Amino acid sequence: MTHWIVAPIILPALLAPFIVLAARYHIGIQRVFSVTGVIALIALAAGLAWSVSDGSVIYYRLGDWAAPFGIVVVGDRLSTLMVLLTSVLALFVLLYAIGSGWDNRGRHFHALFQFQLMGILGAFLTGDLFNLFVFFEVLLIASYGLMIHAGGNTRLRAGVQYVLFNLIGSTLFLFALGAIYAETGTLNMADLAERVKLIAPEETVGIRVAAVLLLLVFAIKAALVPLHFWLPSSYAEAPAPVAALFAIMTKVGAYAIIRVYTMIFPPELEVTSGLHDLWLLPAALVSLAIGMIGVLAAKKLDRLVAYSIIGSMGMVMVAISLFSPAGIAAALYYIVHSTLAGAVLFLISDLVRTGRGSVDLSTEPPMLGTALTAGMFFAGAIAMAGLPPLSGFLGKLLVLDAAYGNTLMVWIWAVVLSSSLISVVGFARAGSVVFWKSHGAVAAEPDEDRLRPSVLSYAAVGGLFALLALHTVFAGQVHGYTTSMAKELFAPEVYKSTVLETPGKLSKPKEKED
Repeated sequence: MTHWIVAPIILPALLAPFIVLAARYHIGIQRVFSVTGVIALIALAAGLAWSVSDGSVIYYRLGDWAAPFGIVVVGDRLSTLMVLLTSVLALFVLLYAIGSGWDNRGRHFHALFQFQLMGILGAFLTGDLFNLFVFFEVLLIASYGLMIHAGGNTRLRAGVQYVLFNLIGSTLFLFALGAIYAETGTLNMADLAERVKLIAPEETVGIRVAAVLLLLVFAIKAALVPLHFWLPSSYAEAPAPVAALFAIMTKVGAYAIIRVYTMIFPPELEVTSGLHDLWLLPAALVSLAIGMIGVLAAKKLDRLVAYSIIGSMGMVMVAISLFSPAGIAAALYYIVHSTLAGAVLFLISDLVRTGRGSVDLSTEPPMLGTALTAGMFFAGAIAMAGLPPLSGFLGKLLVLDAAYGNTLMVWIWAVVLSSSLISVVGFARAGSVVFWKSHGAVAAEPDEDRLRPSVLSYAAVGGLFALLALHTVFAGQVHGYTTSMAKELFAPEVYKSTVLETPGKLSKPKEKED
């Protein structure tokens, strides 16, 4: 047992109230502590990822209560990778928020930002389903506060819609947890993986219902069609740094599907046979298509980016729904890419808003800093559309290769390739309207809504581009790592034996009363 694995949860949980109580009226002090805390998170996440890079599993027992009776925090290759990705993304988003002044347009931005990190990192590190629900609620509350940061009726309406949809998901989550506990008597994921196998075939109705409910909950978090309606307005109306951080939140749903449906309800399990391929793959293909059609039809740049997030999640879910080591490895590579690319595009849309005064896809006079912002948009569009030479192209190749031999391979290839073409047209249309046709418009004097973005804002976006470049250059090493990770996910014996500490002595499900 190691204490370091719980540090990424404890650190933001302590920083947030400290910022509120000791520095609420001093934005400079808030910025210093917030940035320092995120840098410390990156160091912690890098150390944890290195410690499990050999395939080992580390854990921490709260109150020293052994699993499955006590709460455990678990770190393996998958969870530490997601923690590291979140921490690195948070640093550049935070720098952009400081450079653009977004953090000073409302109250308690930095405290809510830290609570949001606590919820996201806790969801990645928890070892039981109930605490996954708890951390979902923590990030939901913090994300609502961040979404309505700086106020406005439109932002408030979008925030209410976001909360309502996610509260529906939370209610379904509680129903699923109740059904699972009634059937097995535990919510620890490692223990559940063994107990579900012991359920008699004639008594699988309850656990099948729970598995379906969990899939619905995670599909809501991942914005999978037809449960995606909350995302376009919510992400488009949120402050740009908040929307950029939200790029990782849909990945929490994808992570939960990977974790639960490779360990607790794997494809070969008879109890949930047919659940993986009969519903998830078609929904993923439709999500990919609708997301990219939304890119083509969008009338505002921020809404275009929001629909591209739906499309990228469709691509991720296509790879996940194959439920093979190759598919999961491709999904994990693409998760890193799409998180960085989505965050970049949200920040670029804010650069456009700052220099142009609006994000409408209409012809207006040239914005301040047009050349640099246009170049960044061009690179971000290439990344999200999946064109060479950036990592989106490699990620899509990996997904197509993983789908080779699948019964729906023709549909997968057709939807992936056609949606890529549609996204190229959509991004090209937006770029030409905002940056090219603007030179034919009548020049206007800059006003308070037309300012030059700060150097720190450009530096933050440039840092994310540097990460995308590294993700491309080291694609072979990253994919090799995700391949090893995927193999472990389909053979979780090390995870289960480490967490439970009693291999071969797992308890049976409790007997049902007559």
